[in-house]
Amino acid sequence: MPITVGHDTSKTRKTLTVGNQKISYYSIPAAQEAGLGDFSKLPAALKVVLENMLRFEDGKTVSVDDIKAFAEWGAKGGKNPREIAYRPARVLMQDFTGVPAVVDLAAMRDGIVALGGDAEKINPLNPVDLVIDHSVMIDEFGNPRAFQMNVDREYERNMERYQFLKWGQGAFNNFRVVPPGTGICHQVNLEYLAQTVWTDKDQNGEEVAYPDTLVGTDSHTTMVNGLAVLGWGVGGIEAEAAMLGQPISMLIPEVVGFELTGAMVEGTTGTDLVLKVVEMLREKGVVGKFVEFYGEGLDRLPLADRATIANMAPEYGATCGFFPIDNETLRYLRTSGRDEDRIALVEAYAKENGFWRDADYAPIYTDTLTLDMGTIVPAISGPKRPQDFVALSDGQTAFRKEMEETFKRPMGKEVVVEGEDYTMESGKVVIASITSCTNTSNPYVMIGAGLVARKARALGLNRKPWVKTSLAPGSQVVSAYLEAADLQEDLDAIGFNLVGYGCTTCIGNSGPIQKELSDAIAEGDLVATSVLSGNRNFEGRISPDVRANYLASPPLVVAYALAGTLDINLSEDAIGQDRDGNDVYLKDIWPTTEEVAQLVEQTVTREAFQSKYADVFKGDEKWQSVETTDSQTYDWPAASTYVQNPPYFQGMSKEPGVITNLKDAKVLAVLGDMITTDHISPAGSFATTSPAGQYLTERQVAPREFNSYGSRRGNHEIMMRGTFANIRIKNEMLHGVEGGYTNGPDGKQTSIYDASMAYQEQGTPLVVFGGEQYGAGSSRDWAAKGTALLGVKAVIAESFERIHRSNLVGFGVIPFEFTDGDTRKSLGLTGEETVSISGLDTVQPLQDVPCTITRPDGTTLEIKLKCRIDTAIEVEYIEHGGVLHYVLRNLAKS
Repeated sequence: MPITVGHDTSKTRKTLTVGNQKISYYSIPAAQEAGLGDFSKLPAALKVVLENMLRFEDGKTVSVDDIKAFAEWGAKGGKNPREIAYRPARVLMQDFTGVPAVVDLAAMRDGIVALGGDAEKINPLNPVDLVIDHSVMIDEFGNPRAFQMNVDREYERNMERYQFLKWGQGAFNNFRVVPPGTGICHQVNLEYLAQTVWTDKDQNGEEVAYPDTLVGTDSHTTMVNGLAVLGWGVGGIEAEAAMLGQPISMLIPEVVGFELTGAMVEGTTGTDLVLKVVEMLREKGVVGKFVEFYGEGLDRLPLADRATIANMAPEYGATCGFFPIDNETLRYLRTSGRDEDRIALVEAYAKENGFWRDADYAPIYTDTLTLDMGTIVPAISGPKRPQDFVALSDGQTAFRKEMEETFKRPMGKEVVVEGEDYTMESGKVVIASITSCTNTSNPYVMIGAGLVARKARALGLNRKPWVKTSLAPGSQVVSAYLEAADLQEDLDAIGFNLVGYGCTTCIGNSGPIQKELSDAIAEGDLVATSVLSGNRNFEGRISPDVRANYLASPPLVVAYALAGTLDINLSEDAIGQDRDGNDVYLKDIWPTTEEVAQLVEQTVTREAFQSKYADVFKGDEKWQSVETTDSQTYDWPAASTYVQNPPYFQGMSKEPGVITNLKDAKVLAVLGDMITTDHISPAGSFATTSPAGQYLTERQVAPREFNSYGSRRGNHEIMMRGTFANIRIKNEMLHGVEGGYTNGPDGKQTSIYDASMAYQEQGTPLVVFGGEQYGAGSSRDWAAKGTALLGVKAVIAESFERIHRSNLVGFGVIPFEFTDGDTRKSLGLTGEETVSISGLDTVQPLQDVPCTITRPDGTTLEIKLKCRIDTAIEVEYIEHGGVLHYVLRNLAKS
């Protein structure tokens, strides 16, 4: 957005000469010389935020005291939780979260007109890129026609959404759409969109350089921190506010330093490293904090591995995992086809303004931990959480223990699969997918997977017939180097054919498995497994037929497809037999580090990146043929089941309301620990018997055309019905029941949606109880929107994950945390209670408030809750009913 400052910048605004170019910038050393504080020992990640304060200091939104607070942060040993207003340079979206964001913008245009304002005021002020990557589903696999057939089905299913996005591209300024079939948003960002140092013109028309920063409507926006670009995921609600010019209110974060030493050893991958990092940081506890990686080990860590680690920041709970600018950053920018002038600017700016990492880089951190990369071993993670690290050598033992303790199923039970000459039993892998930007952005593990396939093929090995295999790269560049290395043919030979360029299995678009297999799993109540090279393995996410999901490197995904089961010790047991009947072990088909490195050097070229991204916004003939309307406001199609005008702004008053106390609220659900946004708002498929399925059936939509919750996020009617509807969610108000059910006002079991509608008809407010890490996982704004539309006024949990807490506030739902060691269990909550919370009419940020819980027998319990409205601006958001309502009213007045 145009840079505007309200103070005399002569002391901090400097000029940098790079080649023949002169460019202005805001100097941190100059700010220090001007007496604003000692910033020399700040971590690079925090200096990015400090520069933002220098650039936007206006005496109002950002003050000189905000700048000085960063010096105090260092003086206080890495802690100074002062509220600041931060403005990222740009916004990144994907289509699952982007469609509802554009729906909101379109609805805001209608809303501002209704308030007497100008529709043109609703326009992104920051550059916004939306990459369509979440829509492709794996219907076809394991054959040469899979890619084209999946693309055809994608357009059949999603034409209404694509027409709407094309309308948005024409209607809104600063809004670009990267068409389907290009790649995954984070990989496209890493390989093409990100610049590390951004440039823009200020209010005087002068060019200014500053750190490239962004927020994204996907939690794995953090991937680009591997390229020293500060970015993290926010809900669509917060992203919309940011693109409309609203600063992001945040506290100056703590920064945990993660020292990497040593070097990776033979036989290990970047995926093995990141799984250990996730385990360590989850144990450390870094929710709401920045993590910055440092140490001499970075000198031997390729940027692809850095991006893998940065990608999984949501899995270790941090806001971001940042890598400072160094020579490896420059090398990657050059290899990936960035302009030479930009690379020269990145180096000069980083060295001049204190962002460069060299041998003397030794900042202050809030806390530190250390990992010797030489200790990393091959590993997987599962069966339900990314942080559940399992050394490969312990894989079989760990799986059998999970069967006994977690799933409570006996091993060895076999069920005949109709029409096949094999049986199904617990532990068998039914989905093996090389998927997700987390790993397909990394040529070392992708080339490694191709070499495993080549060696296996040469010996006559193939995937087991019950395994659904797929390869979904995060960009077309991956296909370019796999084909250049002649490895795609080897992957095809064992079933890893290209199925599409998108997230696929990682976000639940794994598509159906063979019906006979599904029937056998259900008949035997078996624990089928999946192995994927993704970042998420939460319950109910990957496939309704799969209970145990494991994360692994792409080479290990290939290996498990060959083995066909998790009930194996891959370190010692034979993976199969060659053509002569001899046992083949993993070591027989595992490539050496040198083999991988040589092929990467030969095939991952600057020319490949430049070629594949030359016409990135143009799209194929299918995209070019998508027709749409040309208008300022959207003509909502009444019969559409994909895009509907949401009710948020209809009938909205010109003035905000006041926060009122909560009186006699009923309990909609009592939920446990680690309730993820997938539990709250699933992205995958749904049954005809579900409320969402019934809604579509009533509108003559055939089950084959249901698509997924994720693809229908532009229709609030579907998403309300899908809230708390994950097939694996357990409401503790009921016993032995899985899925989105509760007790209605009459005390009888019903769907959560139907119960909420009945309560709302009576005018009864609702609350939800939860455990630890409530709202972990994806930055899914519908987890908050759906909660609000179900009439939930408050969520009371032991702790919240960062993004979901912010989303709840952003949509007018107040988050509360138990205090004094109270939990839903210690209080003996059953869900039959009523809840009243007072003190809200005068609430201040992070205030403790009294809560009265009345049991069915009339006895009462007085407890204290911490109100997780964290900042002063968030109080205003709640008064307005949400951040979008706040922005809309202000724009209408201006």
